[in-house]
Amino acid sequence: MGRRDPEEGQLPAPVKPPDGGWGWIVLFGCFVITGFSYAFPKAVSVYFKELMKDFHVGYSDTAWISSIMLAMLYGTGPICSIMVNQFGCRPVMLIGGLLASAGMILASFTTNIIELYLTAGVLTGLGMALNFQPSLIMLGAYFDKRRPLANGLAAAGSPVFLSALSPLGQVLMEKFGWRGGFLIMGGLLLNCCTCGAVMRPLDMGMKRKMEKTQDKYEAKEMLPIGGKSEEGMGTTDGNKKAKKTKKKPKKGKKLLDFSIFSNRGFIIYTISKFILVLGLFVPPILLVNYAKDTGVPDTEAAFLLSIIGFIDIFARPACGMVAGLKWVRPHVSYLFSFAMLFNGMTDICSARASNYTGLVIFCVFFGISYGMVGALQFEVLMAIVGSQKFSSAIGLVLLIEAFAVLIGPPSAGRLVDALKNYEVIFYLAGSEVVLSALFLAMATYCCLNRGKKKEPPPEKNPSAGGGSDTEEAESDVQEAEEHSSDNHQLAHSTDNAMVATSEEANHVAEEQSREGGGCPEEDGEVLARDTCNTDQTVERDRF
Repeated sequence: MGRRDPEEGQLPAPVKPPDGGWGWIVLFGCFVITGFSYAFPKAVSVYFKELMKDFHVGYSDTAWISSIMLAMLYGTGPICSIMVNQFGCRPVMLIGGLLASAGMILASFTTNIIELYLTAGVLTGLGMALNFQPSLIMLGAYFDKRRPLANGLAAAGSPVFLSALSPLGQVLMEKFGWRGGFLIMGGLLLNCCTCGAVMRPLDMGMKRKMEKTQDKYEAKEMLPIGGKSEEGMGTTDGNKKAKKTKKKPKKGKKLLDFSIFSNRGFIIYTISKFILVLGLFVPPILLVNYAKDTGVPDTEAAFLLSIIGFIDIFARPACGMVAGLKWVRPHVSYLFSFAMLFNGMTDICSARASNYTGLVIFCVFFGISYGMVGALQFEVLMAIVGSQKFSSAIGLVLLIEAFAVLIGPPSAGRLVDALKNYEVIFYLAGSEVVLSALFLAMATYCCLNRGKKKEPPPEKNPSAGGGSDTEEAESDVQEAEEHSSDNHQLAHSTDNAMVATSEEANHVAEEQSREGGGCPEEDGEVLARDTCNTDQTVERDRF
């Protein structure tokens, strides 16, 4: 397969997002994909005890299945970006859904833990990665004004699916065993193919609009033209050629655009996100064991995660609605900084919680702040780089986050084994999250906002990828309207030239009739003959 034609895949030129319509179907597909991508690696942990018995391995060996899934989800970001830019979102998502399903189906026939790593870990993780990233790209293509709300609703898929997949996995394991559960889970992952099928490219509508605009004036362009009308057409053609020479040829879309590293906002976001991931996932991973060490029963300790998930379901859409307000959206990076600061302070203030009530309060506030971070993280990135460069940006960001995921939680686990103290871990994780919040807010204010005040406003450039998606799309629509107006002026000038020619012929006919009193011979002009006949009739009446 070669590089796709721009009309068959993602267009390099921006298309105006509809902010609704088919976009709501795309949003639902993104909701499902986000749920599977984030919740599935955690839901698989339900089968770990059975895997330990059958394969005679320890808990750390089975935990590598979830770790490999997450590593594939984050670490294959650049590969996903290249495939999306080469083939488009829909084909990549269809292939990803098949890979994710095939991985779990093949895992049900494995005979050792290494085969599980390769099937459920690598193959399923790669399939979910090929679904997750393109779904976010399509969501950014279909929404602009309502994009914060759309991101919040799509991000809510993670807690919703986590609340559903974990009990479902427990039921499947009890009735069919872990092999039957893996087989059925593989069938469920085929729904990713359905979600990929609804990711219709936006350029189809724009292509049809351009064709209608060009066909509208096609008949006028093919009218017979003579005399002075050719001069008018020549002048119009000269103007069109001059406009075409001024337009710069559009460049092809790069497979992986590294020019985003010249964007200071992207660099600031990437550094802040790396620091954030070091400590963001540590508290929920250690929360259950922390509660058990303080004397909380196992069932009540497991319920703490359910509290976080329940609060998270409502926090993400609510935060998306707030971020979409007119007076909040221009400052969405500061709202993201506040969400991270809120999350970090929650970790620090709850480090000394020694009873179940204190842990429940911690879970409520952590669920709110965690949901805010989840709803805003990709919205801020879209606002910084624009939808045209988002496919490359998210791939590079996820790759950098993969290193943080592999460093943060394992390091926290080793510190717990060495110090036997969870309080220090909560302080450390909270400090990392607070540091990322302060860095993002201060760097945005000092490096970006002050720079904007000093520099003159730049010219609008649709290929820059830093402006509003609506403004970028309107430029292409304006070009189409200019083309239509050129065709209209061409037809109008042709009609004027033909009218002028006929008027001149009438004037000559009138002069000849006055001088000779007869009719012009072999003139070929209908209006001249009509004039002659009229003059003769008047003379007969007088006679």
